[in-house]
Amino acid sequence: MATIAGTLRATAGRVPDREALIFGETRYTYAELDAEVDRVAGVLADHGLRRGDRLALMATNSDRFVITFYACHRLGAILVPVNPASAVPELEYLLHDSGATVVVFDPAVEAVVRTAAEAGVLGSRQIFATARVEGFADLFALAADRDAIPVEVGVGESDDAQILYTSGTTGAPKGALFDHHRALWDAFSCSATCGMADGDRFLHVAPLYHAAELCIMLIPGTMIGATHVVHSGFDPAKVLDTLEKERITMFFGVPTMYQFLLRQPDLAERDLSAWRTGMFGAAPMPPSAVEQLTTILPKVNFLQMCGQTEAGPSGIFSNRDQVRERPDASGRQAMIMTECRVVDADGNEVAPGEVGELLLRGETLMKGYWNKPEATADTIRDGWLHTGDLVRLDPDGYMTLVDRLKDMIITGGRNVYSVEVEHAIAAHPAVLDCAAISRPHLEYGESIVAVVVMRDGVTLTLDELREFCRERISSYKLPHDLVITDSIDRNPSGKILKHRLRRRLDQTTS
Repeated sequence: MATIAGTLRATAGRVPDREALIFGETRYTYAELDAEVDRVAGVLADHGLRRGDRLALMATNSDRFVITFYACHRLGAILVPVNPASAVPELEYLLHDSGATVVVFDPAVEAVVRTAAEAGVLGSRQIFATARVEGFADLFALAADRDAIPVEVGVGESDDAQILYTSGTTGAPKGALFDHHRALWDAFSCSATCGMADGDRFLHVAPLYHAAELCIMLIPGTMIGATHVVHSGFDPAKVLDTLEKERITMFFGVPTMYQFLLRQPDLAERDLSAWRTGMFGAAPMPPSAVEQLTTILPKVNFLQMCGQTEAGPSGIFSNRDQVRERPDASGRQAMIMTECRVVDADGNEVAPGEVGELLLRGETLMKGYWNKPEATADTIRDGWLHTGDLVRLDPDGYMTLVDRLKDMIITGGRNVYSVEVEHAIAAHPAVLDCAAISRPHLEYGESIVAVVVMRDGVTLTLDELREFCRERISSYKLPHDLVITDSIDRNPSGKILKHRLRRRLDQTTS
């Protein structure tokens, strides 16, 4: 039971006939899902996947992602989720760094996998597709005619379970290693913090390969016996259809998803009476968007969550009332079974009103970075995870994310936190998306650059933007330059990839 796959077995024994997984027209009860996992695990075992081996899963959201995920864990292998948007060099890096011996992919990423195979990147690894792809073994076709015989390999909660690669917002991704003990503690924490209940119906739209959807929704949902409704991608109209028709009770989305939902003209008219809890996180949400959500959907319990992959991804959160009271804040307290501190550069707790680094401690923290002992020692000190996130500790106890430690802008000797600037810019009605980044400046050290995606049919000048922001932030935080662009570089969880934006800026100005 005290393993990720063990929770599926236990739930299948408790509620075998309950709907477990829905993808398109395909529906599984918990008994059917558990049996399918056994069949796929049997195929992988026959082809040499053993306890402690790494399996790289490169797939979009689907029922077969979920089944492969649990089949890997049933064998005691270590799952390595791979972003399905990865290019060949990125895939090569993750395979080499993790030492994965098996790769499972879905047809949506066939072109990248085939190119990688032709370039010799895949080497002698076992390669499976989740459906028919010419030249590759079809994992589920091989499993179709098998008996659902459990494969018992003696997996325990101290066995390593998954390597979750970080977002890479400041450079190359690092693999955060978790055992089953840590993964299940995180599941307990999320279920208690978010108020999950037996029989809930979850909608999965954010990518399952990412720590947020995987660890906050899939693992705890299976543990409590939730029904998982899975979408292959995000379409705001289809999300509203599913929330309504499938009587979804719980949904997690990154801020951009909620902002697109707000633009749906029939949002307020939909029958969303079953929707109890809406979680958002992974990136800062503009306070203006939070206020719109709580106004248009007053019966939904919106929870603000601010965590980190290395923490499971546990962290801090605000409950329903706190979100309404302080829509600009990132959290009021640590998630259940987690501790937090805000400290200065010397490790001393900051006074109210000051900015410091967020530290986290608890059973959900990673064991360490895969094969990176020096980076692990630098990140986890005396049991505390140093997140690199700068938060302001407000006098009323709220904590507000203001920047990444490496993204803070120092202009004219003053610290400027980019999230504050971005919130001010995002409130402008002409702005669709934005980022605030630094540019070297001979006199001030760094200048503030507003990178903006405009709404259709509107224009904006630097002077107009500065005048608008002047009512919201101090004069020294106002942008010095304005760059209009078609898109903002973000990772799949919505975090801005500022190192890429800076590189783009350098290329266009050099």
